[in-house]
Amino acid sequence: MQRNIINELIEWKQKSNRKPLILNGARQVGKTYILQKFGQLHYKEVAYLNCDRNEVLNQIFSIDYDIERIVRSLSALLNIHITPNETLIVFDEIQENPVILNSLKYFCENAPEYHVVVAGSLLGISLHDNISFPVGKVDMIRMYPMTFDEFLTAIGQGSLVDALRNGDYDIINALSVRLVDCLRQYYFVGGMPAVVREYAETGNLQNVRAIQQQILFDYRRDFSKHAPVSEVPRINMVWDSIPSQLAKENKKLIYGAIKKGARASQFEIAIQWLIDAGLAYRVHRASSPVIPLKFYEDPSVFKLFSLDVGLMGAMTNTPAESIIIGDNIFREYKGAFTELFVYTQLAPIHIPIYYYSANDSRVEIDFLVQKGTNVIPVEVKAEENVKSKSLRIYIEKHPNLKGMRLSMKPYSDQGWMCNVPLYAVNFCM
Repeated sequence: MQRNIINELIEWKQKSNRKPLILNGARQVGKTYILQKFGQLHYKEVAYLNCDRNEVLNQIFSIDYDIERIVRSLSALLNIHITPNETLIVFDEIQENPVILNSLKYFCENAPEYHVVVAGSLLGISLHDNISFPVGKVDMIRMYPMTFDEFLTAIGQGSLVDALRNGDYDIINALSVRLVDCLRQYYFVGGMPAVVREYAETGNLQNVRAIQQQILFDYRRDFSKHAPVSEVPRINMVWDSIPSQLAKENKKLIYGAIKKGARASQFEIAIQWLIDAGLAYRVHRASSPVIPLKFYEDPSVFKLFSLDVGLMGAMTNTPAESIIIGDNIFREYKGAFTELFVYTQLAPIHIPIYYYSANDSRVEIDFLVQKGTNVIPVEVKAEENVKSKSLRIYIEKHPNLKGMRLSMKPYSDQGWMCNVPLYAVNFCM
C-alpha cells in the first residue's frame, strides 16, 4: 500500500547531514512494512534485524561500539554484504534493546556513511526506564495511521485523490457523492493498515471490526505489560473515557468525567503514558492566535484524541449500518467522529495545532493551526448546517486572520472565511 511518509524517508536519504533515523509511532501503524518497502525501492540491499529477544544481536552489541566490527558481524549474520550508501540497515523493535539504541551515537559520529533506521512502537515509554538516548545524534520521523487520501488509493480510488490534489473544486463538487461515500467508509474502517488491507481486499465489514477489536485488545495488553502496575487501571480509565469526552459539546478533557471527584494529579502519568505510546494526542488551548502559538499555550487545558477514527468506532461499538448508510453519522455523537477525523488528517503534516475557547465559553474555535507565518482558525462542522457565531466573532476580533470552515458544504470563499469540504482536508493546508 502506498504511504505518504515514504517521501519523508526519501528526503532523509538525500540529506547531506543525514543521521541515523528513528521512525516512531504506535504499534501496527505500518512502520516495519514501510521501511522494508523503502529499502527495496531505494537501496540495493536491506539488512533487516528484529531486536526483540535476539540474543545474537545482544552479543554483537554488548562487546563495544566498534562500528566496523559491528557491521562485519551483521553482514555475517544476515549473509549480506553491507555497503555504505547502498544498504539500508533496519533495526526493528528498538525499544527492546537499549544498547543498540545507544549505538546510533557512534554510527553518527564514526560511520555516517551507513544508512541506519530504527523503528520503535513504545520507544517513548522505554525512555522512562533510564534508557540512554543519543540526543542530537539522530533524525526522527513520526508515523501515523493511514490518512483519508492514502485510504482512497488503497481502495482503488486514486482518481479521487488526483482531483483533490489538483484543487479544482468544480470537478471535486461533481464528485461529491462518491467522496462522501468514501468518507463514510473511512469513518468505519479508519487508517490502521491491517484493517485497510482487509477492507480493500474483501470488503468484509465483519472482518474489519474483528481486526479493529484485536488491535484494541493488543493495546490493552501493552498497558498491562509495559506500564507501571499502579498506573494500569488509570490508563484504562483514561483510554475508555476518550470517546465520551469527544462527544461532549465542550471537548476539553474533564477529569471528573474519567472518575467522579478525580484530580489532574491522579491521571497525569496515565495520560502521558498514552501519549508516549502514540495512542493518544493532546491538543492544548492557546490563549491568543499569535505566532508562535507555543508561547500562548495553556498546559492545564487540553483536548485528548485517540489515534484513529475507525478504532474509536470499534471502542464504542458503533454499528456499521449507522456509519456506512445512516443519515446522521456526520452529525451524530455531536461531531466526535468528525473532529477526530480532522485532527488525524492534520497531525501527519507536522504543523502546530491548538484550539481556542473563551473563559465564558461563548466562543470556541475547534483548531488553531500554525502554517508558516500564518495562524488559521479552523471550525469543524459535522454536517451541512453550519450556523455558528463562534468563527465570525473570532475573526471580527482578529481581522488580520482568515478563517476556515470544514463541513459537508461545497467549497466557497467568503473573504473572511473559506469553506472546505471535509473530504478535502488533506489538501487544504
